[in-house]
Amino acid sequence: MTHSIIHINDLRKSYYMGQQELPVLKGVSLNIDKNEYVALMGPSGSGKSTLMNILGCLDTPTSGIYVLNGKDVSKMEDNALAEVRNKEIGFVFQQFNLLPRLTALENVALPLIYAGIRKAERNEKAMRMLELVSLTDRYHHKPNELSGGQCQRVAIARALVNDPSLILADEPTGNLDTKTSYEIMDIFNRIHSDGNTVVLVTHEEDIANHARRIVRLRDGVIESDQPVKKVSSQV
Repeated sequence: MTHSIIHINDLRKSYYMGQQELPVLKGVSLNIDKNEYVALMGPSGSGKSTLMNILGCLDTPTSGIYVLNGKDVSKMEDNALAEVRNKEIGFVFQQFNLLPRLTALENVALPLIYAGIRKAERNEKAMRMLELVSLTDRYHHKPNELSGGQCQRVAIARALVNDPSLILADEPTGNLDTKTSYEIMDIFNRIHSDGNTVVLVTHEEDIANHARRIVRLRDGVIESDQPVKKVSSQV
């Protein structure tokens, strides 16, 4: 456990409709080490979205243990979870979740406002992140002036700006065409090569194969957990 970013043991999550219990996660145990690149896959109703929400500290388990970067977050209250989210996790969503009235630079710098960083330092760091995703020439553009792929690059830069322990990407290519999807996955490959831990949720096999390990869920349990077989050497 010493090198684990994520340690989960017998994680369970149920929702309730009146008196009826609806179990979604039924005893999931999982370790993800620092600098791993893991894809979570599974059909609709498998529990992967619920697991992703718990990994991202957006939800709490009904029972079981979740230790994130040495902190037991299983039973934390909302305020403590929010602090962990801001410090430890960078999110990338299918819908980008950019603020429409802010420029690319301002969107990327947003997490640093919550961290109390001064404006000059915020902008300098945000620009470095935009450079990482090859988008410095569009820093002053708003989301409606950017393509889908460019918006996702902004979202990735925003996820990285706080130096998080973990990057969580939920269907990050779901709204993109094939060519743009592969460009975005190339960025994730670079992020991983730079030493970041990446957990990716996807239903697309070719996208999952960019990861180094695929964890498949079905009916609330882990069905398989295997390394990705690479056909050719990584560029």
